[in-house]
This record gives sequence, C-alpha cells and structure tokens, in this order.
Amino acid sequence: MERLSALDTEFLHLEDGVEHMVIAGMSVFGGTAPTEAEVQALLASKLHLIPRYRQRVRSVPLELGRPVWADDPHFNLAYHVRTTALVEPADDAALCRLMGRLMSQELDRNRPLWEAWIVHGLPGGCWALVSKVHHCMVDGVAGVGLLEALLDVDPEVRPEEPRPWTPASEPSAPAMVADAWGGLLGDVAGRVRRLPGRVLDPVGTLRTIGTTGQGLIGFGRRLVSTPPLSIEGSIGPHRVWAHSSAALDDVRRIRKSLGGTVNDVVLAAVTSGYRELLRARGEDVDHAVLRTLVPVSIRTEDARGVPDNRVSAMLCELPVDVADPVERLDAVKARMSELKASHMIEAVGAVTSIGNLLPPMLVGNTTRAAVRLIRSRPQRSLNTVTTNVPGPQLPLYCLGREMLEHRPFVPISHGIRIATAILSYNGVLAFGVTGDFDTAPDVGVVAEGITAAIDELVDRA
Repeated sequence: MERLSALDTEFLHLEDGVEHMVIAGMSVFGGTAPTEAEVQALLASKLHLIPRYRQRVRSVPLELGRPVWADDPHFNLAYHVRTTALVEPADDAALCRLMGRLMSQELDRNRPLWEAWIVHGLPGGCWALVSKVHHCMVDGVAGVGLLEALLDVDPEVRPEEPRPWTPASEPSAPAMVADAWGGLLGDVAGRVRRLPGRVLDPVGTLRTIGTTGQGLIGFGRRLVSTPPLSIEGSIGPHRVWAHSSAALDDVRRIRKSLGGTVNDVVLAAVTSGYRELLRARGEDVDHAVLRTLVPVSIRTEDARGVPDNRVSAMLCELPVDVADPVERLDAVKARMSELKASHMIEAVGAVTSIGNLLPPMLVGNTTRAAVRLIRSRPQRSLNTVTTNVPGPQLPLYCLGREMLEHRPFVPISHGIRIATAILSYNGVLAFGVTGDFDTAPDVGVVAEGITAAIDELVDRA
C-alpha cells in the first residue's frame, strides 16, 4: 500500500466530468500493425517494470488520508488494450479527430488508470499506439520513463515470458486510515528532524526563507487579471487536437545564431502560434497579454522512473504583441532569464511539498470548491499551459517496428481552452495542441504557426 502525494491527489480532485486529467502520447510506427494479442504479450512481459499498471486508486474513508495505490485483484490486461481504425478519408485530419475523441473520455476509477489504443490505417501505411494515462500517475518526465520501459532500443528483442504475479490483499478501511495518519506523522517528524540543522545554519535558513518569499511574491504578482481573450473561458467535456513537428537541429541552429536556449526558441515559436490564432480571430494582438503556466520538472535523476508527479511551475507572459520574430525571441529570452532569477520555481516547489503535511479532507474540499468557483466565474490569471519534456534521442521499437514519431497530448482545464505540449524524440520536436471542442476548434492554426515560426527563424538565423 502506497499513498499518493498531495500533488498526485490534486489531479484526482480536479477531474469532474468536464476537466479530464489524462496525459497521452501518440507513437507512430512503420510496418504492419501488430494484433491486440501481440501488444498484450509485450505489455505482459513489461508489467514487472511498471507496477502502477496493475494497481488502482483506493480512497480513504471520509478523506481521513490521501488515496492509496492498491493491487487490482481483478486486473485484466485485455480491458486496457484496444483497437480502432481511421475512417475514410484516412487522413491526418481524421487522426486528429480520433485523438480528440479518445481524450474526451475519462478513465474508469475502478480499474488501473491507463489505456493503450492500437490505431490502424494511418496515412503512409503507418499505424499508431496511443498511450493514455491519468495525470495522478505520472507527469511528463515520468511518462517518458514509462514509454522507455515499454519499448525497446533493439529491434530484434521479443517479449519474454511474463513474470508470476499475485495481487496483494485489498487494504481494509481501518488499515488505510492508520497508514495515512502514520504516514502524515512520519512526514511531520521528518520536517522536525531537519530543524536542528536549520538552527545551526541561520544564515542559510534565512536565505532560503527570503528566496522562497521572493518567489511567492513574484508568482502572486503575475496572477493579476489580464485583458479578456477568446482563448480563455468555460470549456465542455469534448476535445480537439492538432500537431506539428520541427527538426531539433533547426532549433539548435537558431539558438546558436540568435542566442538563448532551446526552450527559449520553442517558447518563441509557441508565442508565434498563438499570435497567429489571435490575429485569425480578429483580436487586437498589439495590446494582448497572454500568460502561460510553464511546468518545470524538479525530478532528480534517481527518481526519473518513479511514477508520480514532481513538478514546480513558472508564469510567463508570452510576447504576442511583438511582430518581428527575432525581437519576439529576444523578448522571450529576457523574460525567461528574469523568471529563472525570481526563485519562483523553488517557491512553488516548496508550497507543493507543504501540501503533503495538510489534512487531506481540507485539501480536497478546498480544491473542489475552487473548481466550482472557476466553473461559475471566468478567471483571467492564466490563459494557457505550455509544457516541454525532453524525450529519448535514439530510435525505439515496438515488436520490431521503429517508432517514427511521438506526438504529445496535454489536458486543458476550466478557464483554459487551449494548451500546448512539446516533446523531443530522436532529433524531432513534436508539438501537440489541445483545445475545447466547442470554443477552440481552430487549434490547428497554433500548431501550424509554431512550425512556420521555426522556419522563419531558421531563415533569419
């Protein structure tokens, strides 16, 4: 029995039938598509590496503790592996519509929170494997770790015999409560044990308090309301999705010639995509303010494969009002440099860790109340989310078929109608743009605008 962290639990609380907290990836492969039985055999041979795939979430009575992971005594791999195909015309638009439909359905809380969809009939004679996982299980980096565990670096590798597995007994309600409060006391005791060290280092302690306070103040200041934009507001339960891609070498060439980091170049390109969307919608881009939440991994290397969420965040205003692409990149570089020096990442990470010490009943009720408030009243503190995750830079294989691309999906939430995910794989940057079906059907403008901006920056570089 293992408890979810406070952050993991938040992703459960946020889900309400409209806001679906799933992250996903579409892996595109060449060759003939495997059968369901073949994919099941592959997954069965890997399940000892990913125990979460055979566990489900159990709630503690009366929210007296955070939920726990428990073995599913009725685990059936066949339930989680499914097959579908594109309808005619089997083009990229049909693929994007299919992805939107798959991501519009929530995962069954009574079962392990994942699905794998084999998709037949992709353009160019390809097929895809769509991996859908609840956000309470993994963040972006952990999701890449799962991908690497499921696939192989050697095309000749074949599935091994599954290792024997017997599910542990279901935990009783009293046992879950006792474990929850014992764990909470242990967390508090751990903090108390660190107090003497902080007393002996007053200068370091004061410096930490000061930087955390500075970061929180900066975060709070950036939450002030922005002028209304059409990409913010209420959402429905259905999703649309678009994607595009660019060569990682092109982005590196831009960085080398025009300065900044790879992430700066990517954010500048994303800014261009949103600028194009706002212009297409008739918005006044010269006076628009577009603020994005940028998740930042605080996962250490030794925890790379641990299935959970370990992220902090920054708030960055994307310079959609800047017309020239090079000047836009310079503005992004300046703003990101300022954010990195603001201690915002450390402050948000500290607040997240403190959540593990709060009573779960209080946290859950507060989150649900906040969701109800946001659903009834528009918020203009955040306009979008942009997440960038580094992926493996070598070819991966599924049953001998090479993965040609991996296209990411990130969820949207109340008040945020569009979000962008970026993932690099084997020299390619893939962009996945999620939108609300009713209010943001034009997310393809963002996806196309991103890659057009990279092409333009390459020319300028």
